[in-house]
Amino acid sequence: METRVALMSILVEESEGHPSDSVRQMNELLHEYGQYIIGRMGIPYHAKHVNIISIAMDAPQDAISALSGKIGRLQGVTVKTTYTK
Repeated sequence: METRVALMSILVEESEGHPSDSVRQMNELLHEYGQYIIGRMGIPYHAKHVNIISIAMDAPQDAISALSGKIGRLQGVTVKTTYTK
């Protein structure tokens, strides 16, 4: 099966300075798709109560789209994905 390299950019907004339940759900999803994840970087930005996460993946297009869609439906979470040509 053909795979693509993609970078998923995720912003997680904290409620009143505390991570939401969405963080737990997102981590479960990332674990579920762990076989496709090349690397992951998270940056907490306390001044703005947001966590910035980058996920590098090498996966079939369907898997990338599915993960992005599931993460994007979480409350307080925004996701954008870019792909190699």
